[in-house]
Amino acid sequence: MRQRQAIVRVCLCCLLGFLLPLYAHSGTRKPKPPMGMVWIPAGRFVMGSTHPDFTDARPLHTVQLDGFWMDVTLVTNAQFARFVKATGYITVAERTPNPKAFPSVPPDKLVPGSLVFVPPPKPVPLDDISQWWRFVPGANWKHPEGAGSELKGRENHPVVHICFEDALAYAKWAGKRLPTEAEWEYAARGGLHQKPYVWGSEFRPKGRFMANTWQGSFPDTNTAADGYVRTSPVRAFPSNRFGLYDMAGNVWEWCADWYHPNYYAISQERNPKGSPTSYDPDEPNVLKRVLRGGSFLCTDQTCSRYMPGGRGKGAIDTGTSHIGFRCVVSRK
Repeated sequence: MRQRQAIVRVCLCCLLGFLLPLYAHSGTRKPKPPMGMVWIPAGRFVMGSTHPDFTDARPLHTVQLDGFWMDVTLVTNAQFARFVKATGYITVAERTPNPKAFPSVPPDKLVPGSLVFVPPPKPVPLDDISQWWRFVPGANWKHPEGAGSELKGRENHPVVHICFEDALAYAKWAGKRLPTEAEWEYAARGGLHQKPYVWGSEFRPKGRFMANTWQGSFPDTNTAADGYVRTSPVRAFPSNRFGLYDMAGNVWEWCADWYHPNYYAISQERNPKGSPTSYDPDEPNVLKRVLRGGSFLCTDQTCSRYMPGGRGKGAIDTGTSHIGFRCVVSRK
């Protein structure tokens, strides 16, 4: 009996000796990656920009983030279509506007639609965006330029005409969330310290286009030297050092944070969640969230905010033909 008990104790000790090291290291092991996502490791970085036009991206400040998973690409038309098929979801652009929200608009004008970029026939002053943005009835994620346009051949392009509410709905269905502004910028930089572009120091290294932006005279003439007039497939350009595509250009991306131009002065150092309130001095009464990454309309003539430190802003009830999103997942 004693001999049998001794053998059992030895076996248990051997088993514990095998299991304990695995248990001890399990907390440091990178979990199995969710499909279509890449691990962004925990770390510190300097957030913000010294670009003279980015006054709302100062002061520079150090941020510490926990690790998280991020979608390798923007959410595509094909992915969004699967969400709609599974849930029957109807985007904001597909709904008839509430008359109470637009009391000054005639009832016959309150029709589903969205804002579409329409280039003017000739050069125009750059201080009037109504020269190139037009509300188009019937424009939505399925019809990006309005009635008559379709998604055939654009299944792998980013979904557009997405309001903040639409992005939240998709993220919840997918078991994900929208990134904070700090997470987005940290991921976009890919470990590069305060470089002007997500890929480095030169806009076109060795003459190569690295992102889908505007070439030519804005807003009337896009020469499409990079190969695209509007959106491009989500892997058309090189990824950054974290393996993320389109962290510059193509379409703007919703972040979870409220937009406030002075938030950086009071930002928390660890895992900041953004301003507690929304404020845009240009439209004080319009609730806005942060947009990041720029779009195919970005050009040094009007907007260089495809740079990783550049901040954008968008009314939460407005989707356009150059706004999309990607999601993240916190480590469990």
